[in-house]
Amino acid sequence: MEPTEVLPRLHLLRFAIGQAYLWADGRELTLIDAGDASAAGAVEDGVRRLGHDPARIRRIVLTHGHRDHYGAAGELAGRHGAEILAHRLDARFVRGEEPVPEPVLHDWERPLYARALTVPEAPATPVDRELEDGDELPFGGGARVVHAPGHTPGSIGIHLPRHDVLFTGDAVAGVGRVMLGVFNADHARAQESFRRLAGLAPAVVCFGHGDPLTEDAPAVLRTAAG
Repeated sequence: MEPTEVLPRLHLLRFAIGQAYLWADGRELTLIDAGDASAAGAVEDGVRRLGHDPARIRRIVLTHGHRDHYGAAGELAGRHGAEILAHRLDARFVRGEEPVPEPVLHDWERPLYARALTVPEAPATPVDRELEDGDELPFGGGARVVHAPGHTPGSIGIHLPRHDVLFTGDAVAGVGRVMLGVFNADHARAQESFRRLAGLAPAVVCFGHGDPLTEDAPAVLRTAAG
């Protein structure tokens, strides 16, 4: 895998479906999401191509409990001792204690969802720390957890105020255009969460699907959120 630079310390790791992000604080690494159950080797390859050691991955922050985002987290954590973090309301899905809620699909989403179902099943994965809205995480100069329910009950964004970067998970999508993420369990709450994330007015936005937004991001988000 050839990583894509977003910022000098931030890189995109893209998979067949979905993606993850690698943030580097010197030699200490943080993954935002981890790809599906087949992605561990690709993540490690991408980390090495950037001149880092995968053993320096200290934490894996999951934006939500869908298998294309947490599938490889357990394998990576087991190999490298990383801590896995997820919102309290989605930790139960990641651990395999409950099934994730089914989305309420628009007709146009159904063919896309059929493709998404081809992602390999994810193994039950430990969550070492359960997150809440407003928690501060020790990377990126103080990363803030932003609860963004709707896609799933425990979907989160991760905001790095010192670097003006926002990771949206699947609460917002950037495939072709910036829009509300697809496959939402609760459309009204998802739209509210989109507006909340847009209100942070970040300079750089990293989506769960689609290319990062690096130009006119506050205005683009605000317009898309309505």
